[in-house]
Amino acid sequence: MRHFGHIAPEVRQRLFHVEPCEFTADSSARLLAVALGATLYSPATRPRLADDIVKQTGRGVVSMVLCLEDSIGDDEVVDAEENLVRQFTDLAGREGMDPPLLFIRVRTPEQIPDLVRRLGPAARLLSGFVMPKFTEERGIPFMEALASAETASGRRLFAMPVLESPELLYRESRVDTLEGISRAVDKYRERVLALRLGVTDFCSSYGLRRAPDMTAYDVQVVASVIADVVNMMGRADGTGFTVTGPVWEYFRVQERMFKPQLRRSPFLEGKAEELREALIEHAMDGLLREITLDQANGLQGKTCIHPSHVLPVHALSVVSHEEFSDAQDILRPERGGGGVLKSAYTNKMNEVKPHRAWAERTLLRAEVFGVANEDIGFVELLAAGIPE
Repeated sequence: MRHFGHIAPEVRQRLFHVEPCEFTADSSARLLAVALGATLYSPATRPRLADDIVKQTGRGVVSMVLCLEDSIGDDEVVDAEENLVRQFTDLAGREGMDPPLLFIRVRTPEQIPDLVRRLGPAARLLSGFVMPKFTEERGIPFMEALASAETASGRRLFAMPVLESPELLYRESRVDTLEGISRAVDKYRERVLALRLGVTDFCSSYGLRRAPDMTAYDVQVVASVIADVVNMMGRADGTGFTVTGPVWEYFRVQERMFKPQLRRSPFLEGKAEELREALIEHAMDGLLREITLDQANGLQGKTCIHPSHVLPVHALSVVSHEEFSDAQDILRPERGGGGVLKSAYTNKMNEVKPHRAWAERTLLRAEVFGVANEDIGFVELLAAGIPE
């Protein structure tokens, strides 16, 4: 699989200076953590789930979470598990099918080995499990269950803990909770693909819900948690983990209070003005702003609950030609001793030592999402990826 693999090769050639790489579920954890991109959630109760997975794969989705937790009722769990086993078996029997990275969001640790056993040969399609309300106390049993399932199945299984518990939100318990989470995930570091933020649960603790023209960063009690999670868990010194962006809840705006946040100037050519109007109509201007703020705050990828959110996340993850040029300059072997140089675009200072970690992350993102040609921006990437 590869990002933007659903568009024609000749279109990719026009868009990309360096095309996104190909990868598989067996690629390195370092690469897969970035390649997750927009992770699309789907309730495990969907009766045509296998068909849904095939359809979304054809539209550029490369990672999905099939949910047995918050997205379904308590009385639906047994039926959802049975449906999940049926749908995985169906998918495994389809010749030539290259599914996305598939994860199951469970409720209890016991579900992990049980589901792997029930999936049988179809477990080869499974990349891992999403673990809700993760703290040190609640998380260790999940990680132990994952290790047991991995041993029994003989295949690599990843964990994606969700950081969403009230103990993490409340100021008086936040640092202790983060330190406990850090101990738990560090013990099982080789199995932890990414940490996911459960911002909806954070908001619920205070009876809050952000509007479609506001981002998670406008809700200060939530923004403070994100900052602390990145501070303690997302460091670039080798101790950190990939932390993914929070979910965007909206699909369409019926009435907006604030003016749109999407400037007209990037959309002036061709039919791009129509694209701008469609983005605004479906609350995408708020989503685009939040994705940009995610990236500025050290988050990678995003939790998505609607297919229309996937392409904007991926389009904004493509490395610009300017970023690529700066990153390459900073990491040239002859720059190993440090120093300052003027950007090849002659518009900024590149300071070799302070910008090295940024450059390394940028080149990894470039490998996964590609590098845009000099004259290609977000609008062209988004327009090219929209299904006919």
